[in-house]
Amino acid sequence: MSESEPMNFDAATYTAQGTERERVQLPGDLFDGTVNMPVMHQAVKAFLANQRQGNASTKTRGLVVGGNQKPWKQKGTGRARQGSTRAPHWVGGGTVFGPHPRSYAQYVPRQVRALARKSAFNARARENAIVVVDTFNFDKPKTSRMQALLDRLDLSDRKVLILTDGAKPNVYLSARNIPTVEILPYSDVSTYHILWSDVVMIEAGAIGQTLEPIAEREPAEKPTRARKTARKAAAAESDEAEGADEAPARKSARKGAAKKGPATTKSKAAKTRTKMSAERKSAVKKKSSAKKAAKKTTRGSAKPKKKGS
Repeated sequence: MSESEPMNFDAATYTAQGTERERVQLPGDLFDGTVNMPVMHQAVKAFLANQRQGNASTKTRGLVVGGNQKPWKQKGTGRARQGSTRAPHWVGGGTVFGPHPRSYAQYVPRQVRALARKSAFNARARENAIVVVDTFNFDKPKTSRMQALLDRLDLSDRKVLILTDGAKPNVYLSARNIPTVEILPYSDVSTYHILWSDVVMIEAGAIGQTLEPIAEREPAEKPTRARKTARKAAAAESDEAEGADEAPARKSARKGAAKKGPATTKSKAAKTRTKMSAERKSAVKKKSSAKKAAKKTTRGSAKPKKKGS
């Protein structure tokens, strides 16, 4: 299936910090709407086949150790005749038609590869899945800076292919630890990588666009663990200082409250509880006193025993 309707595409443009800019026109010689499915399938199949090493290997009966003589004589044993223990039907014997090291490489003509790459770019352009960045000017590797850009563009949970204008080691080192990001020079990209990604992020210089830099502020970095601990320590020190200033006032307030007498702000529930506990104590005391009195009376009323009884 081939779709070759001439089309014009433009893409959303951002700075390396995520500030939105005016949309730019994509080059018409590459982004013309051509999508050739069979060619893309051939290119991807050849790419995956070329990744195979082809190291699988088995031993034939000529490579297995042992079997230099007949296991037993030809006749007289009653068993089937055998010539060698290297035979395939013996345990530990050779393997028939097993795999051997070979190359799985497939050759695809250069023009077919170019057409497949062009079709993959147009497929992403039809989905509005191409983003242009004016320039990646990283002074040093910084993964948090690249992650901040993806978060600002809402691409942190999608597979992103970043294509730079030539080899840029700092940009590569900044993005290689992010599992959903693949970064390559624009000239080295293949059909497989374009179709693997959900969004293709291209540097403006790679497609022949020259964008002047604009003034923007550096994004605020997320507080790290060391900064958080430092902030907590500073807050604790300030709280201690305020507590030291308020300590004399608190002491004076406590002294004044002690002079005035105990506070009489008990709730009704607490009062009722104290009354009930007092009543229970008095009832227990009455019962114990009644028992003691009963014991005394029983002892006094007991008659003395007669002698000889």
